[in-house]
Amino acid sequence: MSRDSSRYADIVEVPDVVGLQVRDAARVAYVARLKLAQPDPDGPPLAALTWPDDYWVTEQEPPAGSSRQRWDPLVVHWSASPGRAGVREPRRPSSPVGTLTGEIDPPTDR
Repeated sequence: MSRDSSRYADIVEVPDVVGLQVRDAARVAYVARLKLAQPDPDGPPLAALTWPDDYWVTEQEPPAGSSRQRWDPLVVHWSASPGRAGVREPRRPSSPVGTLTGEIDPPTDR
């Protein structure tokens, strides 16, 4: 079994994209001649899953420094942007300690 010698020139080094925003990681992968991808090859494209919010790369496969063929996938896992806790809706203040609360509104003076 012989290897295709024309493919040896197509070997690229995998960059480290962990800790980058997904959109920045896609640029770094492109410059390294790799394609950023999500873990499910049959699922929607990575851009469809991470747009329009900010997501950060938490894991990558293959690891940084390894060698791959040009335009092979660089699979990443991501999480929501740090510091974003979701919906921030005002909440009623808690009742004082030692008091009972109920679901009905307090009586009003008439």
